[in-house]
Amino acid sequence: MMNIKVCGITSKKQLQQLEGLNIAYAGFIFVENSPRFAGEKMADEDLIGMDLDIKKVGVFVDKEYEDVMEMVEKFELDMVQLHGNESPALCAELSEDIEVIKVFNIGNETGSIDELIAPYDDVCDYYLFDTASKGAQGGTGKKFDWKKLTEAKIEKPFFLSGGIGPEDVDMIKKFKHPDFFGIDVNSKFEKDPGVKDMGLVLGFVKDLK
Repeated sequence: MMNIKVCGITSKKQLQQLEGLNIAYAGFIFVENSPRFAGEKMADEDLIGMDLDIKKVGVFVDKEYEDVMEMVEKFELDMVQLHGNESPALCAELSEDIEVIKVFNIGNETGSIDELIAPYDDVCDYYLFDTASKGAQGGTGKKFDWKKLTEAKIEKPFFLSGGIGPEDVDMIKKFKHPDFFGIDVNSKFEKDPGVKDMGLVLGFVKDLK
């Protein structure tokens, strides 16, 4: 089964529903200006002490080590996703304590993928490739040219992200790369920001099988 990460979760109930659908990863956004800011909508007691198979991923943009680890401990996160301009040194420091997904924003001007990711090869566990947008870190609702990835070696498990919706099942199934690990979805599966349409998620899961 395809590894699916549903990002932008803001309620305990929806986390439990994703668990019931065998979703592998749930993303909680700790970016204050995001309409899906989990730190404002969820109390830490909503996420601690839960016996779940689903992995809880905290999404951060340009936070210091101490700030990230404070949220990791407070919300009992399993992984962190770094969506900003975090340095390889910060990734290395964090990866000693928790699994790290490093995000790279890909646009038409992006050159060699392998050169872009090379400084991070030894300091994180996964990559995530999202769509570049001026003035935004993800959440564009648009796709980048996936062909850029098929031309790269990468050699680390990675997630595809950026504007993926229920209508993209065939496109996902056709995409081939030896390190393609999973997909990351968000806004195309929502009723409102931070409120997922579980019917759409369920249909997506079934169609990807």
